[in-house]
Amino acid sequence: MLPVSQAEAIILDLVQPLNEERDGEVVTLLTAIERILAAPVVSQLDFPHWDNSAMDGYAVRYEDVKHCSAEQPASLEIVEEIPAGRSPQHLLQRGQAARILTGAVMPAGADTVVMQEQTRREGNRVLIFASPEPQAFVRHQASFYQAGKPLLPTGIMLQATQLAVLAAAQCNHVTVYRRPRVAIISTGDELVTPDQLLQPGQLVDSNQYALAALVAQTGAEPLHMGIIPDRPQALKKAIARAIATADVVLSSGGVSVGDYDYVEQILQSLGAEIHVRAVGVKPGKPLTVAKFSASATANQKSVLYFGLPGNPVSALVSFWRFVQPALKKLSGLAHSWGPVFVQARSRHDLRSDGKRETYLWGQLYLVDGNYEFHLAAGSHSSGNLINLAQTNGLAILPIGKTLIPTGEQVKVLQVGSPAICPA
Repeated sequence: MLPVSQAEAIILDLVQPLNEERDGEVVTLLTAIERILAAPVVSQLDFPHWDNSAMDGYAVRYEDVKHCSAEQPASLEIVEEIPAGRSPQHLLQRGQAARILTGAVMPAGADTVVMQEQTRREGNRVLIFASPEPQAFVRHQASFYQAGKPLLPTGIMLQATQLAVLAAAQCNHVTVYRRPRVAIISTGDELVTPDQLLQPGQLVDSNQYALAALVAQTGAEPLHMGIIPDRPQALKKAIARAIATADVVLSSGGVSVGDYDYVEQILQSLGAEIHVRAVGVKPGKPLTVAKFSASATANQKSVLYFGLPGNPVSALVSFWRFVQPALKKLSGLAHSWGPVFVQARSRHDLRSDGKRETYLWGQLYLVDGNYEFHLAAGSHSSGNLINLAQTNGLAILPIGKTLIPTGEQVKVLQVGSPAICPA
């Protein structure tokens, strides 16, 4: 039974990120949200594209206004008005000014902008009542970015700010990594789909839906493989089909030591190398992690296999702790693969037997800039899916720690956005 940190390190070492040349695809800017950039972006445009005004006011020559004051204002001839989007028509000469609006191109000869609050217009002349700083309110061409230099690096997730930069740079198409394909298999004779009438002893397969949602939220493409009964040949056929089409396979159930737990022996018969068999974590101890080399798969690429526990809470905790970081690394994301941990003040006594690293689920709140953890009410059984609803944090009790009292700090694995403090 491996410690959690060792299991995590083994799993991340097994992950080979998608390849830029083999796994890149071109998408339009409008469909690029939350995709991972597979090639660096370089623009042929300077930012700003030209010298422009950062203020509504008057473009002037600094030499004409450097000594002016409220008592001795400078009087300049207004030779033109330059709104945003219009090219200047005059070369500014000594004693001249141009009315200019925010974002408009600076006219040749001007080097400074005087904000309009420090001026008064009188016909075709303007009075300047305060001496500005040299270059005041001028945004110089290429001061934000110089054409030909790297604009956005590979391996970043494209969010709104990056898309705005790409649009401004006139990059209508970008190269991103394809979405990793994740096959999801549920195992067990007792499982039925939500639309079936339950018979005594049967359970609805909730794992298929929860894991598919988590896979999609991570940016990968879930492939639903359905429910496979506890029969070795059927399971072997399903796993073989999954590794032929997916980059990662997730199965739930069949990885413990029961009479009908066949996953590990089937993986070995198909040529996989087992790297993890159990982890010192509660819930989620039975975790099988294996890798198929490229030579063992029909599509000649390596495939990572996660055999998750069948109990719903155990399956989800295992995903959050081990699978999600692996999918992030696989996706081509350059960094920030790992789980996000925060320190929070517990609003309840947190207990464990101290034998394994224990995860207790609940709600994480942000209160006056500090995190608080509220333990979910009810039984913290790995089979109790009901009180897992609305979970956004997992409080962690390390090995040997049997109690974290109310009011003490606790390490929390963040699995969702913190909520607003409850009333």
